[in-house]
Amino acid sequence: MTMAEAPSPAGGAPATGSAQPLMRVRGLQKSFADHTVLRGIDLDVLPGDRIAILGASGSGKSTLLRCLNFMERPTAGVVELAGRAIGRAAPGKSDPHRRSYDEAELTRVRQRVGMVFQQFNLFPHMTALGNVMEGLRTVRGQREAAARTRAQAELARVGLADKAEAYPARLSGGQKQRVAIARALAMDPEVLLFDEPTSALDPELVGEVLRVIRSLAEEGRTMLLVTHEIGFAYHFANRVLFIAEGVVHEQGTPDQVLRHPTEPRTRAFIERHREFDF
Repeated sequence: MTMAEAPSPAGGAPATGSAQPLMRVRGLQKSFADHTVLRGIDLDVLPGDRIAILGASGSGKSTLLRCLNFMERPTAGVVELAGRAIGRAAPGKSDPHRRSYDEAELTRVRQRVGMVFQQFNLFPHMTALGNVMEGLRTVRGQREAAARTRAQAELARVGLADKAEAYPARLSGGQKQRVAIARALAMDPEVLLFDEPTSALDPELVGEVLRVIRSLAEEGRTMLLVTHEIGFAYHFANRVLFIAEGVVHEQGTPDQVLRHPTEPRTRAFIERHREFDF
């Protein structure tokens, strides 16, 4: 994908005036046994934000996204969605930042915070249409006719109207990822999370997925994108986070972080990606 195809970079936050954060994260921590991955993330996501998240492998980028839609439950910290804290203080815990969660509440959160994965996660026994319909039928409880109409509309939005009856085995990687995006869009999420959506694709298929993401940015959707496509991140994002060792090491506008980073670790990371033209 050429930089001419990507949206122009924004110099700061979107024009939301005095808008309150759609999502607020304070002190987010995540540990697996004795290994701590996230060490205290603070983040405000405003309506219409397009946030690119960069960092080396193992820095905690994907874990952060999975905690934001509670596929992984945070070890500590608070996530608020539209001003309401998710979960409640865990009774009997000495650490006031630890919380307990109700699965029914987390199911509702996952409908509002959509996720697009690296490996597509499509059901192989369902057509593209069936994959997009599944959440509408089983989670939203929609009738089949209504779910079918909505799913067809979302497949058309990502350029796959003609692949509705195709099974995943007959689709290219880029087409599978676009089906996954259509599936997420069908649930009307308030926030979309993309976890390295092009990392599993052959190079010639990357552009078709990035063009869909660009079109969603042009609609004003609120999105967080973990990516190694630094050139696209520069043009896509209004804010860039560089994560290292489980903390936000540097953040700012694309110009600040990608063209003029101030932290040595950020500069070293960007230098390793100089093959990207931005």
